[in-house]
Amino acid sequence: MFLTRFAPSPTGRLHRGHAFSALTAWSAAKAEGGRFLLRIEDIDPTRCRPEFETAILEDLAWLGLDWDTPVRRQSDHLDDYAAVIETLRGRGLLYRCFRTRKEILDAIGDAPHGAMELARPGPHPTDEEARLLAVGQPFAWRLSRGRAREALGEAGWNGMTFVEEGVGQTGVLPVRPRAAGDVVLARKDAGVAYHLAVTHDDALQGVTHVVRGQDLFEATHVQRLIQTLMGWPAPVYSHHRLLTGPDGRRYAKRDRSVTLAELRAGGLGAATLRAELGF
Repeated sequence: MFLTRFAPSPTGRLHRGHAFSALTAWSAAKAEGGRFLLRIEDIDPTRCRPEFETAILEDLAWLGLDWDTPVRRQSDHLDDYAAVIETLRGRGLLYRCFRTRKEILDAIGDAPHGAMELARPGPHPTDEEARLLAVGQPFAWRLSRGRAREALGEAGWNGMTFVEEGVGQTGVLPVRPRAAGDVVLARKDAGVAYHLAVTHDDALQGVTHVVRGQDLFEATHVQRLIQTLMGWPAPVYSHHRLLTGPDGRRYAKRDRSVTLAELRAGGLGAATLRAELGF
């Protein structure tokens, strides 16, 4: 059965862009006689707030969406993600990274390959790692691209694909693990990072189709690598166009885009907004 999801983070109020994405996924599920899930991705302890989660539920209900219950809240399942981290660590696929973002950016400035150094800083020397552990320095767990390649073998490494049905490139596409680099799978301030949590939950919940914005297209490469390493199924991906405002810029929380709550308070009806968005 067709099963998709909408997975917002409760770090602010929803705006038109969120509404477009949620309606796109929900409409796809309805068209296929399938199921639609709502997942709350609240693994960022510094930015996620309960009041924003409540507002998400209110906004989606106002739009006329319905979803399966119970709603999965990622912060309630940190032990699940820790178990995956331990599995990958036990297989030698992760390494500790003690570097701060500033240290990595400073290193990039002195490196000839810039962006790739950001994606792949590499393990610390053994003696340096031991010293940092001894003084209790916080660290993140990074996925080693090199060790993953060894684990999968050349055929497995070069044979990964995903099915894309959205805008832009479509069909069976090759996975480019090199583009992913050594991504963080467990952050210093939380037990898990986005790429691991989302792939774990998609597999656990039986998501067959991932419907999301074009801005996450590149994330598919690292997520397919994680799925392959863990033996998890590969959903069909459909990356939709990004909704933009009158200035041509896509809607974003950081730009303080007009929220659905503000539109509602201003007298805009849900049916009118849905029509404006093409639904």
